[in-house]
Amino acid sequence: MVKRLSFLVLFVLVLAQQVLAGNGGYSISVTINGFTEKELYLGYYLGDKQYLRDTAVANAQGAFVFQGDEPIPGGVYLVVLPPSNNFFQILVTQKEQQFTIQTTLDKLSENIQFKGSQENVLFYQYINFLSARSKEAEAINKSIQGTQDAAQREKGQKELEALNQRVTAYQEEFVRANPNALAAKIVAANINTDIPDFEGNEEEKMMKTLYYLREHYFDRLDLANPDMLRTPFLFEKIDYFVNKLHFQHPDSLAIGIDTILARLRPAEESFKYYLVHFLNSFATSKLVGMDAVYVHMVDKYYAAGDAPWIAEEQLNKIIDNARVLKPLLIGKTAPDIQMQKRDGTKVKLSEVNAEYTILYFWRYDCGHCKEQTPVVKAFYDKYKDKGVKIFAVCVKFREEVGDCWKYVDENGTGDWLHTIDPYLESRYYTIYNVKTTPQIYILDKNKEILSKNIGAEQLEEVIDKIIEMRKNEQ
Repeated sequence: MVKRLSFLVLFVLVLAQQVLAGNGGYSISVTINGFTEKELYLGYYLGDKQYLRDTAVANAQGAFVFQGDEPIPGGVYLVVLPPSNNFFQILVTQKEQQFTIQTTLDKLSENIQFKGSQENVLFYQYINFLSARSKEAEAINKSIQGTQDAAQREKGQKELEALNQRVTAYQEEFVRANPNALAAKIVAANINTDIPDFEGNEEEKMMKTLYYLREHYFDRLDLANPDMLRTPFLFEKIDYFVNKLHFQHPDSLAIGIDTILARLRPAEESFKYYLVHFLNSFATSKLVGMDAVYVHMVDKYYAAGDAPWIAEEQLNKIIDNARVLKPLLIGKTAPDIQMQKRDGTKVKLSEVNAEYTILYFWRYDCGHCKEQTPVVKAFYDKYKDKGVKIFAVCVKFREEVGDCWKYVDENGTGDWLHTIDPYLESRYYTIYNVKTTPQIYILDKNKEILSKNIGAEQLEEVIDKIIEMRKNEQ
């Protein structure tokens, strides 16, 4: 009776897995000899993080079965063993969603066996080959470090070079022999780009190498393959391409991001993930001028309908935010505003005749302003003879503006051009997006925005660089 019951349970389990497979679900059975815990976890990579996908409890046969009635996205997954969180990696593709794994606790990778997954058979052939070569390299390095004999060290170096060539040859053959396998695509994606020997001086060689890498960086990484999204290397490679192979200037970064998104577009989830990632990165960037990348992305993608997953209300907020920021980007002419001086006369920002104008939004009851204003004063006292003027706007309304002048008198900043707008007739509050104070803009004599969103303590450094740059241009 007991034997019949066990057989029945086993039959039901097998039948359930067959039903899931027939319905397009996933079923990954894992047996680890020597593992005595009751749970096993299935994780995955996304971006620069790892996430938990599923939890399995040991069945009567000691197997852990991860299963669901819908397929899971392809990629590199982690089978995680509590409580140490030791893990091994497996591949999942749309074609291989039902398979079994058997291994031992003491040698997870070396003893691993698969049924129903040729992808993972290939993957572990490669992993175990690399592991063996790594041990060889470690032994050679140990012999090199353990001797002072020049001939022995040279011999060891040659052995390392030969070993490296062997690994490279194996990788190339592995990719050639398995052109459609995810395992081979992963290997290909991590083979370094061969860079030609360029001619010229050091700077010319460096620039030629940079441009070559930009052009060929993704030759062997198939960004259009949706399985690449859930791999441990994609985020790092994309980040390197954008932030290391492109100048940290908004125009250059925008080109890099556009290149990435164009290649990702056929893989809808990958395109969505990185479009959102880059938008959020530049929306919150603390680097001066990077809001230009945010505006570029909103104009090119969000306003063009390339983010259909976003609710209309949220989409409109994003587009409106970019619309407000666009006239305030570095390189744009600062929007003109007509303000009121202490004597009641009107003055426009465009009327300030100065080589450099510091547009300074402040409040007398703002704690940060109280710290920054003395620094701005010290800066002005030092640079006022170098063509610098300050156009200060006290961000107060109606009867509160009276205390603006009191603060000016008490803090000795009366030689600045101080202004107010009690009834917001100029709309400066909206035009300049004055959500917080203080805010600082550096403008040239034509009122072009040279820098913004910097601290008062940075004014001297920034203006010195601007002055030096202008001298070199002459």
